Amino acid sequence: MKRNICILVFGTSITWGAWDKQGGWVARLRNLFYERYKEDSEDYCIIYNVGISGNTTDHILERFEFEAKQRIREKTEECIIIFDFGGNDAAFIHSKNDLWVTEEKFRENIRELINLARKYSQKVFLIGNHPVDEKITNPVPWNKDVSYMNRDAEKYDKIMKSICEEENVSFIDVFNDLNIESDFEDGLHLNSDGHEKIFKKVKKQLS
Repeated sequence: MKRNICILVFGTSITWGAWDKQGGWVARLRNLFYERYKEDSEDYCIIYNVGISGNTTDHILERFEFEAKQRIREKTEECIIIFDFGGNDAAFIHSKNDLWVTEEKFRENIRELINLARKYSQKVFLIGNHPVDEKITNPVPWNKDVSYMNRDAEKYDKIMKSICEEENVSFIDVFNDLNIESDFEDGLHLNSDGHEKIFKKVKKQLS
């Protein structure tokens, strides 16, 4: 008898697959499961990419339950939830002289998202932050009021890792796996090589 497996991936433009002709790391994961769980398989797996460009943890909190309820079917027997955020939260907004989402609010949001996710699944994963090329991202060309810097990205990455350890949630560390010289399209968004590296890390963790 087939099991109905559902994987939800919440995140940002990188989750969505910006700048990658292959659709990003989530599309690669979906293709992998498509090959593994064809009609003759004992299981059925569907992956939903719920990444939205520019999202912070504030935005994901606003939409999480509504989006989850629309996608988790009554017959779903196993659900996996993956969060891929943090980069936008750690963006420095010059006009407010502070990060987009303050450290205190960031911690609060992560804990709340983990608690909400556990209403639907006991298999929750967080993907850590990635580095940026500050020569391009400080500030970003498309918005001079916004800067992405490695000191902030790494600080928020450590916060996520620490909370995952406290909450017994799987943390997928990618910060030191990505090369700003070869894995990025515009200093902030990943190219195909960068998405391939994320895909391999997530695939290994899920396996």
